[in-house]
Amino acid sequence: MDIINAIILGIIQGLTEFLPVSSSGHLELGKAILGDESIPEESLLFTVVLHFATALSTIVVFRKDILELIKGALKFKWNDDLQFISKIAISMIPAVLVGLFFEEQLEALFGGNILLVGCMLIITALLLYFADKAKDTNKKVSFKNAFIIGISQAIAMLPGISRSGATISTSVLLGNDKTKAARFSFLMVVPLIFGKIAKDVLSGDLTYNSGNFTTLSIGFVAAFVAGLFACTWMIALVKKSKLTYFAIYCLIVGLIAIGFALLNN
Repeated sequence: MDIINAIILGIIQGLTEFLPVSSSGHLELGKAILGDESIPEESLLFTVVLHFATALSTIVVFRKDILELIKGALKFKWNDDLQFISKIAISMIPAVLVGLFFEEQLEALFGGNILLVGCMLIITALLLYFADKAKDTNKKVSFKNAFIIGISQAIAMLPGISRSGATISTSVLLGNDKTKAARFSFLMVVPLIFGKIAKDVLSGDLTYNSGNFTTLSIGFVAAFVAGLFACTWMIALVKKSKLTYFAIYCLIVGLIAIGFALLNN
């Protein structure tokens, strides 16, 4: 993989991990447009590096929140902080189960299936549109809500379904405060990303070639910087009810993807 492709993949991953447009879907579309040989997923290591970068950008943006949660949890009392962490743990259950029992089936969907990506992007567009029309409240995420949002996160493992779009939309449609919904959505994915990274590292499937150090580093920096920007921007957009713009974008890209898939069938 050359430096330009590493930068492109890093920016795509960083932006689309937080913006509600599906990172997996856009990476699949990027591969199809530029060609599998131009942008192959050359190694699991590169994917892990990009995900680590976006997880790190989340931690940087929410560093104060995370420190407060840790301090509150260390008091070993059933306070708001420990309850929030418990809700995060509950939200992880559906995605963990899907990852454990349906990993091979999921991986089979990530093979340039542009028609599927297009259809899923349209579903993402509908979710964003209806969520943007929901009234804002002061309600915070409940334990029941956390599990339901977790189910939407598991469904978002499909290419073309935006994880942030699905989880934020689900939370808002359940009647939760939009800012709290965005905060919960971004924080709930951090332990999952680190868990997936740990699984990949322990699997022994990662291969490192010193000749790839430059592209890995550049991809990491691109994803990290883009992630910082996208995460901060997304919080403001959700608060101001600007998700409709992304709904229109996902609809257009989804229709283009479907047309592209049908024309090349």
